[in-house]
Amino acid sequence: MAALQLYDKLLQFTLFQGMSHADLMEVVTHTKFDFSKQSAGKRLVKEGDDCTHLIFLINGSLHVETQSDDHSCRVCETLNAPYCLQPERLFGLSQRYTATFKTLTDCNLITIDKQEVLLLLETQFVFRLNWLNTLAAETQRLRHHVWRSAPHSLRDRLVRFFFSRCLYPAGPKTFYVLMNQLALELNDSRLDISHALNAMQDDGLLTLHRGRIEIPMIERLLM
Repeated sequence: MAALQLYDKLLQFTLFQGMSHADLMEVVTHTKFDFSKQSAGKRLVKEGDDCTHLIFLINGSLHVETQSDDHSCRVCETLNAPYCLQPERLFGLSQRYTATFKTLTDCNLITIDKQEVLLLLETQFVFRLNWLNTLAAETQRLRHHVWRSAPHSLRDRLVRFFFSRCLYPAGPKTFYVLMNQLALELNDSRLDISHALNAMQDDGLLTLHRGRIEIPMIERLLM
């Protein structure tokens, strides 16, 4: 990939934004990037795999599957370029992916080895600052969750349940979960859960199937 084209691709991502032209050209010149094109239906990483690289999606769409520890709930969603696959998993206590990523369409990817990332963190101040800001923002967001006002209705609790289990708070989502499990999660009866979900279906917000809930645009649940 030509240096100027790579320059433009990297600027799509938060980790490289704000870097000067000279710094970014130095990154392009001295950092080892791996480029690949994957056809639709290819698994990129599996939940539990070691996170040893930064993977940037520069074109295409991904199918992402995340599930609870006890496998009682699973959510599938679509993520579009530009997207970086779980950069927070490259360091820290658990350096493993928590979701399975597959290509939904033909995709173009840029991959950076962990050692190259460490070198960027050491030599590029803006990259290091962007990395710290990304981690700090995520920590603050998660910390704030416990202080949010309690939902006022079962419907609101269902909406919070759906949003809290997504990687990206917009677009189509499919939840594989039984109503009995939702009743346990939300401390309510299965009958009340059924009534609330059917009311949301009547409003055109989701579609119910046996053990599956399809939400065409999850952001509409907030309207």
